[in-house]
Amino acid sequence: MEVLEKRLTFLTLVQLNKVDSNFKLKMATNKELLNKGIKYLGGALPLLFIGPAVIYNAFMNKDNVWHYLVLAFGIIFCIAGVYLAFLGLKIIMKSLFND
Repeated sequence: MEVLEKRLTFLTLVQLNKVDSNFKLKMATNKELLNKGIKYLGGALPLLFIGPAVIYNAFMNKDNVWHYLVLAFGIIFCIAGVYLAFLGLKIIMKSLFND
């Protein structure tokens, strides 16, 4: 009895596959949002390299009067780079999964 049930289940699955093979599910990607997310990531990339370089420069020039100002700019660059990267990835995920 079990063998008969398995064969019937297999046959119905094969028939369902024949019906479903004509219907293809396409995931639609919102290309405008994808481009916007890539632009955000493109803006984040230089900031993620410039920020640590500016912070390093600030710590190498501690005797300078502008030390704290340069350090603040370096930290701002790093925070802005991380924020833009997060925002870009969030937008890309929204474009791929249509949330």
